[in-house]
Amino acid sequence: MKPRRQAVILELVDREALHSQEALRRRLHHRGFDATQATISRDIKELGLVKRAGDGAYQRPGVDMPSPETALNALERAAAEYLRRVDRVQQLVVIRTGVGQAQPLAIAIDRAQLPEAVGTIGGDDTILVIARDRRRAAALVKRFEGYVAE
Repeated sequence: MKPRRQAVILELVDREALHSQEALRRRLHHRGFDATQATISRDIKELGLVKRAGDGAYQRPGVDMPSPETALNALERAAAEYLRRVDRVQQLVVIRTGVGQAQPLAIAIDRAQLPEAVGTIGGDDTILVIARDRRRAAALVKRFEGYVAE
């Protein structure tokens, strides 16, 4: 059980920004693991997880930000898996996902550092992407629709 739980912890911290043990506990519970805070604390120590300087999320030690190509590939995979619908209003792009899937996709968008996007705000099943202008918002919509169509 412990090796499986720790493997899931590594998968979770690799895929999304988890800033607290409580957030990690909730995600583990969602994946079928009931772990106490003390157990999670021991797992974090045994796995050698550290907090990132930029946002305070857990990560494996020595992990750097992905290359631009890797980040774009990760965005394509995340969009293909999580994106349900995309709409545009002026220079705002609204992305709908399944419940609990907005954060991993928003992180992938941020890491890809798309030239069309200023930033994202991710909720539980909705992401707001702010584009630099209306033309670039339309380009973002086409980009995301292309990820789903592939």
